[in-house]
Amino acid sequence: MSELISRAEMLIRKPVSDVFSAFTNTSTLEKFWLKRANGSLAEGAVVHWEFLVEGAQDTVTVTEFSANQIIAFTFSDGVAVELKFEPWRDAGTRLSVKATGFSGEDAIASVVDATEGFSIVLCDLKTLLETGTSAGMVLDKAELISACHDGNDR
Repeated sequence: MSELISRAEMLIRKPVSDVFSAFTNTSTLEKFWLKRANGSLAEGAVVHWEFLVEGAQDTVTVTEFSANQIIAFTFSDGVAVELKFEPWRDAGTRLSVKATGFSGEDAIASVVDATEGFSIVLCDLKTLLETGTSAGMVLDKAELISACHDGNDR
């Protein structure tokens, strides 16, 4: 079987430096993706993240970092994520996410979940950067996931 890859991509109508900064500034990350981060994504960083889904947390290790171009990191389960930032026309950014390293019985479901999750994260980031306010998309998805885990899905 070939390697399973999750991909998501978004055009964000802000300069690359603004979009890149959203991932290196913990206070911005906590506006659209995370509940808490104990440090910034930077060269060689190991950072503990608490997600908006109740009880969901992980440690990520930065494996590649080039300012305004790429941030790559690995989750503790071995899933590797690569964020690529490319200038797009007049002051826009093409942000691409690629995740690999999915394994086990549920690998296909994990790829689908990752693709959905990263798509929602990118949409919420776009809204935050272009309007100044998060639309709460990640928060709302986290509420649905938490409700399913609790058995309170209605």
